[in-house]
Amino acid sequence: MTQNHPMFKAFRVEEVDGQYKGTIKTVPFDPLQDEEILVKVHYTSLNYKDALSATGNKGVTRHYPHTPGIDAVGVVEDSKSDTVKVGTKVIVTSYDLGMNTDGGFAEYTKVPAAWAVQLPDTMSMQEAMIYGTAGLTAGMSVLRLTELVKPTDGKIAVSGATGGVGAISVSILCKLGYSVVAITGKATETDFLKKLGAAEVLLRSDIENFDKKPLLKPLFAGAIDTVGGVILENIIKATSSMGVVTCCGNAASPKLELTVFPFILRGVTLIGIDSQNYPMPYRTKVWEKLAKEWKPANLAEACTEITLETVQSKIDQILQGQIKGRTLIRING
Repeated sequence: MTQNHPMFKAFRVEEVDGQYKGTIKTVPFDPLQDEEILVKVHYTSLNYKDALSATGNKGVTRHYPHTPGIDAVGVVEDSKSDTVKVGTKVIVTSYDLGMNTDGGFAEYTKVPAAWAVQLPDTMSMQEAMIYGTAGLTAGMSVLRLTELVKPTDGKIAVSGATGGVGAISVSILCKLGYSVVAITGKATETDFLKKLGAAEVLLRSDIENFDKKPLLKPLFAGAIDTVGGVILENIIKATSSMGVVTCCGNAASPKLELTVFPFILRGVTLIGIDSQNYPMPYRTKVWEKLAKEWKPANLAEACTEITLETVQSKIDQILQGQIKGRTLIRING
């Protein structure tokens, strides 16, 4: 295959005079090493981390030129692994993909076989990338939360609810019978969140302005927080006895300024979600659930599909907080 087609298209970010710019380039294939696979990418997706990589954020990507894309789904075209065979449909998300390893914004990507999850039979490639890392992170959060909190225990808050992780979390929780309070900074998106199934919508400014007391009136039996900072602080302080809060993001702030009172007086549990290096057995479990009992009926409604040629404009939009739901990029589909 690589002999017949020695080059392929990729969205490459390069540094020119201190500025970072992404354009579609034709690049050569690199030889596969032992335990590596070559995936023909059918779909990828746009994430905030991809936008950071595309603008030269050295906390995400250290070396350029670089191909972003922390998500990819496609078919294995070549393999130097006994565990992943040619022709297998695979999902590749997180680990180092799209960070310092060239990612999914390309016709092909070369990755360690250990990063690949076989695409479930009941999931299409489009669905896999509507989920992507955001869906995997949402699924991990839901898995940990629902192990300890039941729908009858009370309301569940979801912060950053119009984002990828937030929107998918709202959809899954509502399908499982939970009453969801969606927290957002976008007052215009109330109808969108209600359509996903949210019972209530709480504006970010409201929760940011909660009382500064170390404990607040219990409002939530649990929460999935995607933003961190003051919002996470106030969610924790407003969580009821034996409640559970998961945390997977720090867009607002990585810092928490609160006392131990919610933890030792109410028994609140704070669970961190690490989607980048989540163990493979749990990844497989989450993907199977996303493919079956967790799959929302309205999954595609939270998605916009674009092509690689238009990705730059969407990168600008996501950095400005102007994108809701998921952005799917069709490569070879």
